[in-house]
Amino acid sequence: MPNFKPSLLIVDDEPAFRKTLSVLLTALGYEVRSAPNGFSALDAIRDEIPHLLLCDLYMPGMSGFELLSVVRRRFPSVRVIAMSGAFSGMAVPRGVAADAFYEKGKRPSLLLRIVQTMMRPPRSRVIHPPRSVAPIWIPTNGHNPSGEPYVLISCPECLRAFPQVPDKSAATMLDTKCAWCSNPIHYAIVHSADPISPQN
Repeated sequence: MPNFKPSLLIVDDEPAFRKTLSVLLTALGYEVRSAPNGFSALDAIRDEIPHLLLCDLYMPGMSGFELLSVVRRRFPSVRVIAMSGAFSGMAVPRGVAADAFYEKGKRPSLLLRIVQTMMRPPRSRVIHPPRSVAPIWIPTNGHNPSGEPYVLISCPECLRAFPQVPDKSAATMLDTKCAWCSNPIHYAIVHSADPISPQN
């Protein structure tokens, strides 16, 4: 297919970063779209599933941690590059549902090399199973009447929600069972800078 252009979706809340990256990748022949947050990204993915998703991890509203967990579960064939200045090195941070990682602030040429490595021939229509178990990333919800912090977990199996007081251990990844159907749930808590403000 001589006219085939691999499609990319850039998700980042910094307009200048989105624009610069869009210009660079478009010049390399990719079809590029962008979104300012996780909610907009899900709308864009529903309109057209990209071949590759480049996603910042820390964004207001729906963080990249949450978005990538949803993408891994609902769109498992999409390749993902997570991006953040909060982690160093090239290893994907623990619990992040991504195939590669770019440390923001490093040379843009490094990111372009990662993108080129991640791209592959047009995908077949076969949907492959998820490459790893992605935790459900949940924002904190406040405190219960006893003063304990809690989260509200929605079970991916029975779709019912239930409150959970997290274990006080320092573990990043947590496990529980659904209060309704006993389905095992792997989850993590995201401490968002803007955990409860809805997107207008």
